[in-house]
Amino acid sequence: MSRIGLFGGTFDPVHRAHVALAHAALDALALDTVRWVPTGQPWQKQGGRVVSPAAHRLAMVQAAIAHEPRFVLSRIELDRPGPSFTLDTVRALQAAEPGHAWVLLIGQDQYANLHTWAHWRELLALVELAVANRPGPARAPHPEVQAHPHRMVPLPMLDISSTQIRAAAALGHDLSPMVPPEVARYIARHRLYAGDEPDTRS
Repeated sequence: MSRIGLFGGTFDPVHRAHVALAHAALDALALDTVRWVPTGQPWQKQGGRVVSPAAHRLAMVQAAIAHEPRFVLSRIELDRPGPSFTLDTVRALQAAEPGHAWVLLIGQDQYANLHTWAHWRELLALVELAVANRPGPARAPHPEVQAHPHRMVPLPMLDISSTQIRAAAALGHDLSPMVPPEVARYIARHRLYAGDEPDTRS
């Protein structure tokens, strides 16, 4: 039975902390692969900031993971119409690829908000749960979520967020400390986050 990590997110943009978590999870959770799943239409972001076009987010993840053969990019949420619900994704993957153990990788912020996810109880019944354990204080999850069996994945201190990167890009700052070099070049080439609407060309 293969153990497959599911790592979903908007990835707008993908950054070094994302890559560090995926690498740490491979060893800590004895995973065969990590499946990166860029969100199609993130339902919890509706009414907020406009998410960059899927083509850009997909290309940035592909650039970030190209050097690790155990990282696999999935289009499942990008190709499915409507809002992206993790439960739908897990059910579709399990139906298409039976016989695997699926491990859901989430960050501490997602862990704290997990009780707000659609059908979260059904989701936790289908996957193993693994949470990135960054150093420093973190918000406590809902008691029922915290009581569910889960694994912690220790991470080095990487104080990076996509929000910070977008702000830095808008100011023309060097992004190399925060994102892989291939991603930094992609952002610069397409002038993403520069204040104008992102360029939709490949």
